[in-house]
This record gives sequence, C-alpha cells and structure tokens, in this order.
Amino acid sequence: MLRKILVAAVVGLLAGSAAPAQAQQFINVLTGGTSGVYYPLGVALSNIFAKSIPNIKSSAQATKASVENLNLLEAGRGELAFTLGDSLSQAWNGDAEAGFSQPLKKLRTVAAIYSNYVQIVATKGSGIKTLADLKGKRLSVGAAKSGTELNARAVLKAAGLSYSDLSKVEYLGFGESIDLMKNRQLDATLISAGLGVSAIRDLATSVDIVMVAVPPDVVAKIGDPAYQATVIPAKTYEGQDADVPGIAIQNYLVTSSDVTPDLVYQMTAAIFGNLDTLAAAHSAARGIKLATAAKPGPVPLHPGAEKYFKEKGVLK
Repeated sequence: MLRKILVAAVVGLLAGSAAPAQAQQFINVLTGGTSGVYYPLGVALSNIFAKSIPNIKSSAQATKASVENLNLLEAGRGELAFTLGDSLSQAWNGDAEAGFSQPLKKLRTVAAIYSNYVQIVATKGSGIKTLADLKGKRLSVGAAKSGTELNARAVLKAAGLSYSDLSKVEYLGFGESIDLMKNRQLDATLISAGLGVSAIRDLATSVDIVMVAVPPDVVAKIGDPAYQATVIPAKTYEGQDADVPGIAIQNYLVTSSDVTPDLVYQMTAAIFGNLDTLAAAHSAARGIKLATAAKPGPVPLHPGAEKYFKEKGVLK
C-alpha cells in the first residue's frame, strides 16, 4: 500500500512538472517616424498592453508608417499597426504604384481612430502662400512610398502640379525635413499627421511659418472619398492666426487575420479602456471615439474587435 501511495505521488509530481506554462504572447505595434504622431501613440499602446493584458510582452517599432506597416503586417512581422485610410484601401486592392505588389488579404480592421491632416508648412521667407507658389520651390514629400508621400502626389496632382514643377524634391521624414527648413535648405514640407504634430510645432518656434491652404475644390479634384475637406483651426501652431482650409484622412488601427480573436479582443478592450492615457501621449488621440470606432472601412473588421464593439453596443 505504501509503495502504491509513493508511486502515485511521484506520478502526480511528474505530471504537474510536465504541464506547460501559458506561452507568453508578443504584440509588436508598428508606428511611424519618431517625429510624427503614430510613434508616441504606439509607445503608449505598447505600455497599455503590457499592463492590461496578462502574459504579454509588447514593443513599439518605428517605421516609415502606413505602407511599410501594412506590408509588415501581411508578412507576420507585427500584430497591430497604424495606417491611413487611403493606404489601407490601396493595400487591400493591391495597388503596385502605391507600394503593394499584390492584394494584402490578411489585413483586418481593429478600429477607426482619429483623422490625419495633410499639412503643408512653408517658411515665411520662402514667399510661399498658396499651392501654386510651390512651383520652382524645394519641397519634402515624406519618405518614399510612405502614406505621406502618396498624399503629396495626390494633392499636387489635384493642384495641377507634379514633382517636375519643383526645383527640388526630398524624400525625408518629418524631423529631417524640419531640420533642413531651419537651415534654409528647404522651402516647405508636406506632413500627414494629427493636428499639433511636434515637427511643425518645433519649426514654428524657430522660424516664422505659413500654413499653406488646400482649398475644398482641390480636395474634390483628388476624386478619392478617403480625402475630406476640413479646416486646421487657428492657433494650432505658433504664428498661425487664422483657420486654414485643409484635408482630413481617416486613420485606422489594423491587424492580421493570423492574430487570434481573443488577443485582438483584449487589445481592443485595452485601447478603449485607456483613451485618457493615449490623449496624454498626444492630443490627436482626443479624436478617438468609441461611438465611431466600428464604422465601415476599406477592409473587414477583425472578429475579436467585432466582439468587443457588439458588447459595447456600438455594433449590432
């Protein structure tokens, strides 16, 4: 009898030691350049996930933003990414000119978030006041094949301009563009980001700036419903004393169909349970609203996000 008891105890111990611990999961948040809005919000999300989701290791990766993010997601090299709505549509349809060699059909929406504003800023000394004044000037259009650069092509074309009309085109991130403008090596740059982006705020404290208007008729000529006429409110940046007509584009948080519904559900719950933390990371996050987060986008909603939105009553 004693032998049987000892054998049973040993078997029980072995079985307990052989039981696998719950595997640690990883969330890599794909963001953008460090001078933009995606990056600080991505860092905040990474911290939120680490605190809110059990057994999670999270990180935020600086990238060239929308186009690179979507290609990385499709390749399984991230779990959550920021993107512009027009880039998301182009990725889903496989627009090779936009940087997508084939349709990216693993993409799934987590939430519609805040709007990006296509913001064209020039130094006052450049003499640029309107889009037409960009002709013959030095302009940075964002990293090559980035969402910002795709926006630049669309806006210039609608305004009757092309890169060949400029004296110099630079494909640079926000921070690098601003540095060149401070040194009088560039006249203007186009930045697609949330209002109050740090790069433009930095420039405005160093030199006098002009926010170049994009009139509603130019927005209409782009011919893409992702682009909506809007206004950059007065006092958004130092020296900007009046409202400036501009363009808004919906931003999205997206994931892959390979990410489990349970993990996406937990990410979605963590995002909308910590909107105050995101707003503290960057004011653009004030535009993230649960009521509009589940509105239809260019790609299907992930089942994990769908479950959360149905529980919250914002999706039937």
